[in-house]
Amino acid sequence: QVQLVESGGGLVQAGGSLRVSCVVSGTIFRLVTMGWYRQAPGKQREPVATISTSNSTNYADSVKGRFTISRDNAKNTVYLHMNRLKPEDTAVYYCNAVTPWRNEYWGQGTQVTVSS
Repeated sequence: QVQLVESGGGLVQAGGSLRVSCVVSGTIFRLVTMGWYRQAPGKQREPVATISTSNSTNYADSVKGRFTISRDNAKNTVYLHMNRLKPEDTAVYYCNAVTPWRNEYWGQGTQVTVSS
């Protein structure tokens, strides 16, 4: 059974930094495309960043230059490093995994709150 467990969310002041992590189990992590999504109150879930099995990355325009997604295949972990955080980055951040067999999995989410 594939499981995704996020950690590292919290409260930070605007302009600060935070790193969220997601540990994946139950699948061959190096074959999985990973991503981070977020959902703010009253809004739809939106993609933030993705990283492929070859470490190719994509970012939402709203976070380009501020956020960095990375993966450590030895630790089955994907990270989202968030810098110069803004109040509008406040959301629940979800880890996403897509296997080569096109199965998709989600973590339980971790809250990130940026105070102004």
